[in-house]
Amino acid sequence: MAPPIFRRTRFVCISDTHNSTPKLPPGDVLIHAGDLTNQGSYSELSRAVQWLEKAPYEAKIVVAGNHDITLDKAFLAEHGAHFHNQNPQSHEDCLSLLADSPTITYLDHSSTTVRLRTGVRTTFSIFGSPYSPKRGLWAFGYDTQVTSTTNNDLPRLWDDIPLDTDIVVTHTPPRTHCDMAPDRGSTGCEALRQALWRVRPRLAICGHVHSSRGARRVSWDLTADQTPYHEICVDDWQDPSPEGSHKLSLIELSSRTANPLRNDGSHCIKTPSPPLMTANPSSTSSPREKHTHTEKSCLESDDPHSLRCGVAALHGRLGRQETCIVNAAIMKTSYPHRGGKKMNKPIVVDIGLPVWEA
Repeated sequence: MAPPIFRRTRFVCISDTHNSTPKLPPGDVLIHAGDLTNQGSYSELSRAVQWLEKAPYEAKIVVAGNHDITLDKAFLAEHGAHFHNQNPQSHEDCLSLLADSPTITYLDHSSTTVRLRTGVRTTFSIFGSPYSPKRGLWAFGYDTQVTSTTNNDLPRLWDDIPLDTDIVVTHTPPRTHCDMAPDRGSTGCEALRQALWRVRPRLAICGHVHSSRGARRVSWDLTADQTPYHEICVDDWQDPSPEGSHKLSLIELSSRTANPLRNDGSHCIKTPSPPLMTANPSSTSSPREKHTHTEKSCLESDDPHSLRCGVAALHGRLGRQETCIVNAAIMKTSYPHRGGKKMNKPIVVDIGLPVWEA
């Protein structure tokens, strides 16, 4: 079998636009990692969707965030009146704006495979989710001990990310990566960080923490001899576009650079036995409720509660050595925006992806 052909593909990454419609640079794929609005009303979402639908990208991937409250049906039913008072909003109507859009792919804790059919003609698998650790009265929240490293204390919703995923889009950042909030320190999710170790996607795109906009390359330790879910090193990205500059905020990860991302997207076709996880595929519960399964196979351990990394996460997948984590928050400040709102530029990522048709 001939080796795959890789071609540079340009991703334009944004998050936390909060009703703003910033100018977007050209690219192949647009990613929005949530918080399109302030309170998720139909009028707010309608304006955001119209703006996104006009954006000239072949693929546009969107997840919701904690401020897009009408897209969380259970949360809206319980708390909608607190936000919208005498103007109740319809979850179904708001959801249809995104779910029925002819040009937007809306991911609600779900996956899809994208084939770009014009231009670069590359393909990638992508998982997107709106959830973030619960803090205050906002949508898509889940309970988590964000500083815990004990599996028994961590939420399991991120086990839903398929091991062959190329790109992970979450509203929340993982713990210790692009997640530092003023006066609160690291606010990301440890369970997500561990899930990223297992999956090791090419890109992990997030937002939520406005003050931590930026990116870093994480080199994963694939031996885990002493510490599970260990990282060898991280390399923080330096934005080549200073404030006021017209240059792109570009991250170059393709083969055109002297240091391309060390991640070939490899994955084992046949899962080794026993499998890493067992789940109930017929469950209709929300991701916040359904995860009660445990790890069945741990490296060098038969203990289902062991912190050792799963065999399936390594088997046939050693080419996945690095992940670039991007916090693409557009809104630079947070409410009440003392001194006025300030905005960041979109972050542009060039990365090599396999051509699906030569």
